[in-house]
Amino acid sequence: MGFFDIFKKKQTTPPSEEEVVKKQEELNEGLNKTKTGIFSKLARAVAGRSTVDAEVLDELEEVLITSDVGVETTVKIIERIEERVAKDKYMNTSELQAILREEIASLMEEAHVSEDNFSAEAGEGEPYVLMVVGVNGAGKTTTIGKLAAKLVKSGRKVWIGAADTFRAAAIDQLQVWADRAGATMIHQEMGSDPASVAFDTLKSAKANGADVVLIDTAGRLHNKINLMNELTKIRNVMGKVIPGAPHEVMLVLDGSTGQNAFEQARQFTQATKVTSLAITKLDGTAKGGVVIGISDQFHIPVRYIGIGEGIDQLRQFDRKEFVKALFGDEKN
Repeated sequence: MGFFDIFKKKQTTPPSEEEVVKKQEELNEGLNKTKTGIFSKLARAVAGRSTVDAEVLDELEEVLITSDVGVETTVKIIERIEERVAKDKYMNTSELQAILREEIASLMEEAHVSEDNFSAEAGEGEPYVLMVVGVNGAGKTTTIGKLAAKLVKSGRKVWIGAADTFRAAAIDQLQVWADRAGATMIHQEMGSDPASVAFDTLKSAKANGADVVLIDTAGRLHNKINLMNELTKIRNVMGKVIPGAPHEVMLVLDGSTGQNAFEQARQFTQATKVTSLAITKLDGTAKGGVVIGISDQFHIPVRYIGIGEGIDQLRQFDRKEFVKALFGDEKN
């Protein structure tokens, strides 16, 4: 069983056209601040200009950087547009939005092209284990709760391990989410060894025929060596109970922090093997450009984005839907 298998309902019916439209409308609304921010800046950048020249490209570069797309990704996008301008010789500024859409869609396609290779497969009859990492305040606990709810709704038996043992509030909050989702939570006293909690959770999950295990971890961005040692210890202990576990390591990032999210991604990918990303709090910020930059720079698939507080507002990431929400249909 792989990552995508764990969310397959036992009896599935394709979504109706009405459901598809509603889903896109919710995403459009969730990304509205980002869309407004980018295009208001873009409109100012091309105002009074008829052709895409070096000055317009300089303005576009500033628009993308200030929209938290990131310097490296911005340079890549500008270079691609420069190539197209050089080839076409004359390009109208009215075409710029469509071209920008195409290049961003192309970058995100490249970043996700091998996403299936990131996830390990759980053995027959063994639970799929997902370890969740990220700094405090990024929405890690909430993401675990919402994932648990989705899984239970899909007919899965879910175990949650409260391995963030450094804050009593983290354990209590996770218990609330577990109860709400209908999942089973394993925890110990505050200050317990996180690896011990992970061990107990996997033993219990395996013994009780669980389908999926979600392991929370401490959200401290402390000394990188300590972080690495702690996460490595948890991984090693889990691997002794279920060979190959964890099958997925999901890093939760707060999209509203903009460039700080890039630094967090850098720290955690150096500390442990991150195989997927969840980017939260995109509905309340104009910094949604981080999804484009992080996806491109780290070449780690974005699995989920958060576009609201509701239990159903953690959305499986679809790059085509994302680009459509920012730029509209291709014909537009």
